[in-house]
Amino acid sequence: MSTIDLNSDLGEGYGDYRCGDDAAMLSIVTSANVACGMHAGDPQIMARTFELARERGVAVGAHPGFPDLWGFGRRVLPYTPAEIERIVAYQIGAAQALAAYAGHRLTYVKTHGALANHAAAHEEFATAIARAVKAVDPGLSLLAIALTAQVRAGEALGLDIHQEIFADRGYTEEGQLIPRGRPGALIEDAQEAADRVLAMVQEGAIIAASGKRLPTPIRSICVHGDSPNAIATARAVRTRLEAAGLTLAPFRPTA
Repeated sequence: MSTIDLNSDLGEGYGDYRCGDDAAMLSIVTSANVACGMHAGDPQIMARTFELARERGVAVGAHPGFPDLWGFGRRVLPYTPAEIERIVAYQIGAAQALAAYAGHRLTYVKTHGALANHAAAHEEFATAIARAVKAVDPGLSLLAIALTAQVRAGEALGLDIHQEIFADRGYTEEGQLIPRGRPGALIEDAQEAADRVLAMVQEGAIIAASGKRLPTPIRSICVHGDSPNAIATARAVRTRLEAAGLTLAPFRPTA
C-alpha cells in the first residue's frame, strides 16, 4: 500500500470548554472524526471544526457516541440495538447538516469510545450502527475498527468499509483494544507509536502487546485528539510514514 489515511477524533469540546488542539491536529491529519453533540461537541464547535477542516483540505466524518456528556462517551449505557440505530442516525444527520452549513461534505462515519468498542464485540450493535449509516446515506463509508464485528456488519449490508488501527493504543492477542486503565492500554511515547504503526502498515497486521501478528487490511490510522501527547504522536506518525515512502491522503469511497 502506497497511500494511507491519518485520522483523529476532533470537535470534542463543549461550550467554552476545549478538548485538545484541533487547529494543530488539522494541519497534520488527512481525516477528522467530528463529535456530533452527544458524547461531546455542540453546533458551534461542529460548524467551526468542519469549516477549518474544509480550509485545510481535510476529509470529515461523523463521530457518533453514546449520549453521555458526563462520561465523554466512555461508559456503556443500557440502550437496545434499535435505540442505538436511531441515536446514531440522529447524530449522522446533525453532522451532515453542519458540514453542509460549513461548506464541506461528510464522507464517512466512525463511532466513538464505548459505543465503538461495544459494537466491535457485539454483532447486534454493529449491525444497528451499519443500518443507521445505510438508512441515512448509503454513500457514506464506515471507518471501522479492524478485525471486529463492525467490519462484518458493514460488509453484510453492502457499505463501503475502511479498516483502521490505533497509533496510541495497545492490542490484546484477539486484536481488541486493551481496556483503558490496564497495563499497555496507552502508547504514550510518540516515537514508539510511530515505529509500531509503520511496522503494522508494512506487515499488514495488528501487532498485539505480546508480539502476536493478526493480518488485516489497514486503510487508516487513528491518533486520539484528546491525549496529552496527541500532536507529537500525530506528527511522529506522519513523519515516519512519509519517510518510508507512503503518501498521506484521505481514503475515498471505493464504490
